[in-house]
Amino acid sequence: MRKPHAPSLSGIAGYVGLFSGLALLFWLFVRVDIAASYALVLDIGWLSLLVLLPYGGLHLFETLGWARLMPVLHAGRSFRKLFGVQLSTETLSMTVPAGVALGEPLRPWLCRRVLNIALPVGIAGVAVRKLVLGLSQGIYSLAAAVWGFSFLEEVSHRVIGVGGLGWMVVAAAGCITILFALLIFMLLNGSAARWLHRVLMGLAMKRVRSWLLEKERSFHETDHELSRLRAHAGSILGTSVLLYTLSWMMLPLEAWLILRLLGAEVSFPEAFALDTALTLMRSVVFFIPSGLGIQDFGYLAFFRAMDMSDYLVTGGAFVLLRRFKELLWYFVGYVQLVLQGIRPSDARSLSGNAVS
Repeated sequence: MRKPHAPSLSGIAGYVGLFSGLALLFWLFVRVDIAASYALVLDIGWLSLLVLLPYGGLHLFETLGWARLMPVLHAGRSFRKLFGVQLSTETLSMTVPAGVALGEPLRPWLCRRVLNIALPVGIAGVAVRKLVLGLSQGIYSLAAAVWGFSFLEEVSHRVIGVGGLGWMVVAAAGCITILFALLIFMLLNGSAARWLHRVLMGLAMKRVRSWLLEKERSFHETDHELSRLRAHAGSILGTSVLLYTLSWMMLPLEAWLILRLLGAEVSFPEAFALDTALTLMRSVVFFIPSGLGIQDFGYLAFFRAMDMSDYLVTGGAFVLLRRFKELLWYFVGYVQLVLQGIRPSDARSLSGNAVS
């Protein structure tokens, strides 16, 4: 009989975040004219299906960037399977409380199961992927802050109550870019995994040390794979960062597309800047799945600061379309997870055993 797991601190924080987000989302729909917002969505008709495309583009560019970090992939069939792994694990990360702690460890395990990629290769690819994702977010955010700087400064007082929002986004983007560039450099120095192994050996209990001794070879193999990536850092990392930056660009493209479909006069630089600011804010409240409530109120605050006519109606329609798009894509993600032979209820235990 399987023993029940005691709730972890991250799990508790995740559930608190989930219920807080749902409460905020409910409060938002109480404030807006939901009937008028729904009618506005219906007026768009079949064109509303266009909002599904940018999110698909996001996953496509992310998979292309990830594939560059694992050159063992050659055939188109392998790429399609990697796309499935990307979609299913990202769905877990975005929908389950503390989902990142489930989705990320599951990536190398699924790569081994679905694509027959050796675990050290998968772990190295996932580790560098995570840092490349962070670096590309910094570059993307810095571009948005510079391009939309005047817009952010103009709405700053009405959004956050003080001036300097443009400078805040510039500073945050700059720090993210520098931090992740340094982390990539440190990870690819050829002995990062062995250094981690030594640290864990010094801190772990006897039973854990025995497990670490059994897995020491895997740590060395992971270092070997990281060294291979370092040897081709210019071509591999450069292309991967570009592709991940393009994946980030799909978010403001989606926001701009939805607003234009709803009849709002918003330029792309404005959509780029406001979506970037809210994405950075969502990163702070990562324990709330998909930024529920927090990000939605953020959009309403920006729409009000922009003097958008009927901003509550437009904002409500915007949230309905964006959240409905997410539900459809998350449904596809869970279907993909089942096709990979994994039940969502088993994902937590599989993530815990991913490196065993």
